[in-house]
Amino acid sequence: MLKLLKWTAIVLVVMFVGMQLKRPALTNPPVDQSQTIEAHTQITPQVKEILDRSCGDCHSNKTEWPWYTNVAPISWWIAGHISEGRRNLNLSEWAKLDQNRQDRKLRQICDQVEDGAMPLPSYLPMHARAKLSEQDKKALCDWTAAERERLSATAR
Repeated sequence: MLKLLKWTAIVLVVMFVGMQLKRPALTNPPVDQSQTIEAHTQITPQVKEILDRSCGDCHSNKTEWPWYTNVAPISWWIAGHISEGRRNLNLSEWAKLDQNRQDRKLRQICDQVEDGAMPLPSYLPMHARAKLSEQDKKALCDWTAAERERLSATAR
């Protein structure tokens, strides 16, 4: 029995070390400030702080990569989440969205924070400051409603 445990431990260590050889690209594409959400909306300092604190890691090209993002298999999981997050909404590339998509994304921001779907519950244990208070949620939803109204007025 002791021999089996020893070999199992050796195999697990070798597998763990081997996993470290396959690393995902932990990159931040360059940010063109003229394309950002800040450049194309009337964002308040409060909302900017909330978006930076609670959304920016996964939904912008300004991801902060903590040490544990260099350890497989966690690195694979996090890189996948960030890639998906950027694909769904990238605040650094807001201007690439047409007006209808911007309107939909603004509505989705409010819906998802009100529903507690964002930030992801799996993100919060390691990023407690990203948790949204009821005041944060209200500020985001008030801002998205105002921006949607502003978009609608410019489309007329």
